[in-house]
Amino acid sequence: MRLILFVVMCTVMSYGSYGQTAKYNKQKKTLHIKQSKTDGTIAIYRDKGKAPILTQVAKMNERPYLHPIIAPDGKGVLTEYRPSHHPHQTGIYWGLKLVNGRDYFMNWNEDYWRGTAAKTIKEKGKAVKWQSVYDMIDEDGNIIMTETQHWSMQAYAGKYILDLEWKGEAKTDVTMGKFYVGGLFIRMPWSKETIGETVNSAGLRDMEMEGQRAIWSDLGIKVDGRDDLAHIAIFDHPDNRSFPTPWRVDSQLGLGPSAQILGDWSLNKGETEVFRYRLLIYTGPLSNVEMTRAWKDFILDY
Repeated sequence: MRLILFVVMCTVMSYGSYGQTAKYNKQKKTLHIKQSKTDGTIAIYRDKGKAPILTQVAKMNERPYLHPIIAPDGKGVLTEYRPSHHPHQTGIYWGLKLVNGRDYFMNWNEDYWRGTAAKTIKEKGKAVKWQSVYDMIDEDGNIIMTETQHWSMQAYAGKYILDLEWKGEAKTDVTMGKFYVGGLFIRMPWSKETIGETVNSAGLRDMEMEGQRAIWSDLGIKVDGRDDLAHIAIFDHPDNRSFPTPWRVDSQLGLGPSAQILGDWSLNKGETEVFRYRLLIYTGPLSNVEMTRAWKDFILDY
């Protein structure tokens, strides 16, 4: 693994910048959480902010997701919920394919998901934290896997950092079947008129990235209210089972890493799998150099 990581990092550092370097302002902003158990939401606010900048929806009868997310400068909404072209895509979410043949990516409702907990872990500070726990159920209502999502968020001048630790505990023997998608996924707003692109750490773009392995991938879209691109980048972690993970990119600029692209993987009853990812949300031009530095920060943090 160390050899693979060394080779990947050397390869990435050989690429130049795609634009001017985004300012990496290390002055963290204070955030706070407001949770509504009635609405099933965990909303994150800037200190003294009147409107949330990110909302975790964690209702007990459907798959959890993040939406809406407001751009760091307040100009534009960066996620989309159930668009007509992909009605199963719900902002930023996690959904596995073919779990013992059952599809938790395309299906988000109570026939597949049963929430058991959603709680705030750290309510206020330079980093806020929250957690959701959901049972993935079979056609008879039996639990086949329990997933726990641990999220943390930091805000800086011009960017957000979101860290996700996903844990899946098998309640029976389970196999995740080979498929071209499955796991963490991002749906930003898209229409036929949308200006946007995806880029990865190997310098591939858009559909060139489909099924290809990379340590990070970046999605940039010109959302309503902006003159430039708003970005959500995902960083892969060396401890993830498929690192560097292959990526799904759909023709409407949906993006996500997936271990299932490489083939079947399994857990015995009682075993737990852990995936870690970091999301970097920012606006303006993409810099390959800054992105790689930010990825290094992520792996040093964990």
